[in-house]
Amino acid sequence: MIPLHPNKLKMKLHRNLVFASIDALHDIFNEKKQADKVLRNTLKRDKRWGARDRSFIAETTYDIVRWKRLYAEIAEVKEPFDRGNLFRMFTVWATLHGIQIPDWPQFEATPTRRIKGRFDELSKIRKLRESIPDWLDELGEKELGKKWDKEIAALNKQASVILRVNPLKATLEEVQAKLSEAEIQTETIKGYPHALKLVERANVFVTDAFQNGWFEVQDASSQKVAQLLDPKPGMRIIDVCAGAGGKSLHIASLMENKGQVVSMDIYANKLTELKRRARRNGIHNIETRVI
Repeated sequence: MIPLHPNKLKMKLHRNLVFASIDALHDIFNEKKQADKVLRNTLKRDKRWGARDRSFIAETTYDIVRWKRLYAEIAEVKEPFDRGNLFRMFTVWATLHGIQIPDWPQFEATPTRRIKGRFDELSKIRKLRESIPDWLDELGEKELGKKWDKEIAALNKQASVILRVNPLKATLEEVQAKLSEAEIQTETIKGYPHALKLVERANVFVTDAFQNGWFEVQDASSQKVAQLLDPKPGMRIIDVCAGAGGKSLHIASLMENKGQVVSMDIYANKLTELKRRARRNGIHNIETRVI
């Protein structure tokens, strides 16, 4: 269920940041563009934006994408969303987070007084509370029964940021120390020899350690795959659903660049990204194939 943050009440909304968020949502919802790529381009729009500005745009956009169905129901709007509808959904987000709505023309038609009441009412319905389509809610209940409530609630919680250290470039301790210099604190995870968990969310992609290929961002469960495979130097291993190559990179690093990893995918652009990541990681035993 969406967390409420009344402590944000004194936050002042800035027009250029709000408009950038609305533009990003339009591209994601109406143009069906990939969210991370939209945000990557949006955040380059104004070089004057600082870390807080970029964080506001990213967090706001992702939050509204995550709770799209619930916010749309509360705002009483339907797809395709015109800009007025998107501003109504933004108003829902802001109100539920305790942010005061400014006196702008774009917010004139928004029912701010009804938002919290509708939130309380609609939150009693699981598929709306968890912001999922009917078919998924029906399938989850059919497959998991009473466990479905707990499972879908867990899936809607923000995941921790987990790093995977690249043993070809650095040790766990070296990465921790380097990130600490950048005021990013991490902790190890028992049972995951190459994993570090961020104590607080931070933009690790701008650090020298990331640029130099010392680590990748990879969920702990994904790291378990290569660990269970137990690859050895000199092996030939095929990853038939490689995507952008997180697991391929992990496997190749454990093979110490000796042997061969054949990384396959149906999307050439994902394999192009894998090649770029491999260069940064100092990995040269991966061969990509479009299938």
